Amino acid sequence: MDTSHPILFFDGVCNLCNGAVQFILKHDRRGVLRFASLQSDTAAELLPRYGVDPKQLNSVVLYENGRVYTHSDSVLRTLKHMGGPWAYLSYLGIVPRSLRDIVYDVVGHNRYALFGKRENCMLPRPEWRSRFLTE
Repeated sequence: MDTSHPILFFDGVCNLCNGAVQFILKHDRRGVLRFASLQSDTAAELLPRYGVDPKQLNSVVLYENGRVYTHSDSVLRTLKHMGGPWAYLSYLGIVPRSLRDIVYDVVGHNRYALFGKRENCMLPRPEWRSRFLTE
C-alpha cells in the first residue's frame, strides 16, 4: 500500500462525500491527494492501527505521514493540500475545534437525508483511477 501521499478516506456510498471527492479531484491540480472509501480493504487494514474504526462512517479521515485527522481537521488539512485559493480556507483552523466539529457533526449526521445515499461506491473516471487506492 502506497502511503507516500496523503490519503482521504470517505464514505463511498454518501452522495455528499462522493461529490466532495469529485470537487477535490477537479481542484487538486498538483494531484497530491489519494482516495479510498471507508468501506475498502485499504481502510480496514490501515485505519485501525491508528485507533479509527472505518465501520464508523461518521467522518472523512485524512491519513498523512503516520497520522490521522478526522472531522473538521481532515477537511482543513485537505483544503491545505489542494493548494491555490482553497488553501486559504485552512486558516479556519483558528476557530476552536469544538465549534468546527459541531458544524461538521450536524452536516455529517444528516448527510444521507440531505444529499442521499448510493447503493454502491462510485467508480472513478479513467483519468482519476490512478489516484484511488483499490486494495
